Amino acid sequence: MPGDSQLFLFDLDGTIYLGNELIDGARELLSLLKEQGKSYCFLTNNSSKSPGAYLDKLCGFGITVNPENLVTSTDVLIYYLNRAMPRASLYPVGTKALEEELRKAGFKLVHEYRDDPLVDSVVVGFDTTLHYQKLFEATRYIRKGVPYIATHPDLNCPLEKGVQMPDCGAIIAFIEASTGIAPAEIAGKPNPLVIDYLVETRGLKRNRAAIVGDRLYTDIQLGKNGKIRSILVLSGETIKEDLHGAAIKPDYIFASVKELYRALK
Repeated sequence: MPGDSQLFLFDLDGTIYLGNELIDGARELLSLLKEQGKSYCFLTNNSSKSPGAYLDKLCGFGITVNPENLVTSTDVLIYYLNRAMPRASLYPVGTKALEEELRKAGFKLVHEYRDDPLVDSVVVGFDTTLHYQKLFEATRYIRKGVPYIATHPDLNCPLEKGVQMPDCGAIIAFIEASTGIAPAEIAGKPNPLVIDYLVETRGLKRNRAAIVGDRLYTDIQLGKNGKIRSILVLSGETIKEDLHGAAIKPDYIFASVKELYRALK
């Protein structure tokens, strides 16, 4: 049963909120978990914002959270880079927030194409400041043999009223269509590297954890890849009809976190 879990990993976009609207029942569920002596951590693939921006947004919804309760795909990307190519030179396709996190982690950023590049990797995130020159220069580096690493594979970011905003996966698709080259690594969900990161930095115990999210191919697949329970909510990208014949199956399904709250109460 979902209630057997002691640590809940909550996706944000489509699970806790949609754009600037908090999903009904989210605050109540988090309060209930505290009352029951259980823990939670927010786990988002969205790499377009800084950790501070997420903390401020959650605080604005009346949800008290500290930095230890938040993990982004940028955190996992940096974890990967520090192991694979520490202090590397990177060409970023991302927002200023992503660039600042990479800079703080000790990486050198290159912002223009050069024929004799000292670039170890192209990094692709959810870039809401994207322009054509970034894509053009990224593909030129990649054609020269520079690998590229992405923060996450989400094709769309769900907003209010059913609006879908093209996400990092759509940018990856552009680059791959142009160059014929796939990313060397995609750091965020559903990569089991996310669970490795949580085990190492947050003391996660796999047999006591559950992932709660709205996407089959990221959130629920992470549950399978990372060998933890998976709980699908139908408040974001995935709708009930998507489950018919789907290869990825969640352990539990709820209409939203409000229904999960009622089940745990």
